[in-house]
Amino acid sequence: MLDLTAVRSNFPAIADSDYIYGDNAGGSQCLQSVVSRISDYLLHTNVQLGADYSVSVTSTTRVAQGAEAARELFNAASVDEVAYGHSSTMLVENLARALEFDIQPGDEFIVTGEHEANGGPWKKLAARKGLTIKYWHARASPDSENPYAVALHISDLLPLITPNTRIVAFTACSNILGSIVPVKEVVAAIRAKAKEISARKIETCVDCVAYAPHRRIDVQDWDVDYCVFSLYKVYGPHNSVLYARSASLQSLGSIAHHFLKKLDEAFKSIAEHEQSLVKPLLTYLKSKYPRGVRIVGQEDADLSRVPTISFVVVGEQAIASKDVVKFFDQKGNIGIRYGHFYAFTLIDHLQPKLDVDDAVVRISLVHYNTVKEVETIIAILEEVLA
Repeated sequence: MLDLTAVRSNFPAIADSDYIYGDNAGGSQCLQSVVSRISDYLLHTNVQLGADYSVSVTSTTRVAQGAEAARELFNAASVDEVAYGHSSTMLVENLARALEFDIQPGDEFIVTGEHEANGGPWKKLAARKGLTIKYWHARASPDSENPYAVALHISDLLPLITPNTRIVAFTACSNILGSIVPVKEVVAAIRAKAKEISARKIETCVDCVAYAPHRRIDVQDWDVDYCVFSLYKVYGPHNSVLYARSASLQSLGSIAHHFLKKLDEAFKSIAEHEQSLVKPLLTYLKSKYPRGVRIVGQEDADLSRVPTISFVVVGEQAIASKDVVKFFDQKGNIGIRYGHFYAFTLIDHLQPKLDVDDAVVRISLVHYNTVKEVETIIAILEEVLA
């Protein structure tokens, strides 16, 4: 029997108030013990994690206890299967983006018409990849007199599953209907159907945001792949946690490897393009050596250099760096800068000495700049140095 008086005494917002909080599905009140632990952590152990000194050891342990608490709430096998985030929406969005590189043409997603935290990221992923979204809609039973008395029925889900089904994202409890979905039964039915039709790979993502305050989550018993809920719906701060089973994480590890390989390829392409920006600009600046132009930094164009190019104009016809930039500013539609850029020690160390405040002219390009833009910069420099 729940001791309601004792329960309510743990919530300062309601302990001494007659106010009726009837919007708890949108966010619960916070426990005094939660506020006290957060306050105590920030006031007494808020230091860098992972160090060997005593306060850091305590701080690291307390943070680890948070992950362990989340593991317990999920009944996950390991804390390594748990990730924290600002919101359930953000966590599922990150999950969908992580899985994007394991999605194949023709893959299909099945979602319920519930909270967008679980459905929205899969819809957006489908839109990005040109994939099909199917809806497992709630409906009323044929014998019901009330057309609004709708619920999710497994019999409606199974015909939606095909060999191309990749994700089934559904709610464990509707935040509108309040109805609990038999997650274990649903997942078992999905797996049986997947085996029957030899589906490539079907994973389940379960939204427990509206479920967690009311029922015990058990991801191992349910046999789900991903699960999410919000701590601020279970009397905590505005954070959320995601469960990803270890087997799925191993798959994501291979995805990460694939992604890193793609990143390598992308940055190789970027570097090659940026050389087309570096070479003409450095060549031009070196040609103006008799005019007093001095490149600050490496003068040769190769892959050991990025298109961040600094220079000064010294000698008998010296031009202050700020005046070079002022000329560009007056031209309009182009922006370069001058100064020490917080590398004043480096500037001060250069010989002959430069004015640290005036320092250098810096033209900093990246891969979205074009050779034509470099040509425009060179044309303006020609006017400056005339």
